[in-house]
Amino acid sequence: MFALGLTGSIATGKSTVLALFKDQGIPVYSADDAVHALYQGEAVTPVEALFPGVAENGVINRQKLAGALIAAPDRIGELEAVVHPLVHQKMQQFLDDTAADGADLAVLEIPLLFETGKDYPVDAVAVTACSDAEQRRRALARPGMSVEKLETILARQMPQAEKKRRAGFVINTDVPLPDTRAEVIEIIEKCRGTASSKD
Repeated sequence: MFALGLTGSIATGKSTVLALFKDQGIPVYSADDAVHALYQGEAVTPVEALFPGVAENGVINRQKLAGALIAAPDRIGELEAVVHPLVHQKMQQFLDDTAADGADLAVLEIPLLFETGKDYPVDAVAVTACSDAEQRRRALARPGMSVEKLETILARQMPQAEKKRRAGFVINTDVPLPDTRAEVIEIIEKCRGTASSKD
């Protein structure tokens, strides 16, 4: 099975592109969705232990956690040391289950694929990209987003230009959605072609 990693900086269209892959019948995994689930399950106790007061009614309040990290950005590594191994476990389970189901291609959406320095089990990487101005416009339109919070996030993310340089595929999300969908379909065909040539 060919595993395609999907990454990109904040507000560059990862979720939209992941949905386009799913619309084409490709099994998809979202690290963000995995984190959401963990913040209602296994990660609640250890994260609350690190940042007392961020849990409410048995779940992590993401706004409170974000506030704690803005106040102490040097502690982000502590949070990642707890959460990332759990996310990795869920991702591997997804890959095992998807391969067992006979899929020839799966997409793993991992926002910090390059930044974490981990060796993810992917055969190629696709990066979503848009103009810096459009990225800021989209990000600042999100509920709960502020300029300060956005700058904190961007400071921890690899510049778009470097991500594009490292990627096997670059998906432009500045264009109309049908154009992006066409790019996705082309990538699916190329990945399947690569996978079949290995068989």
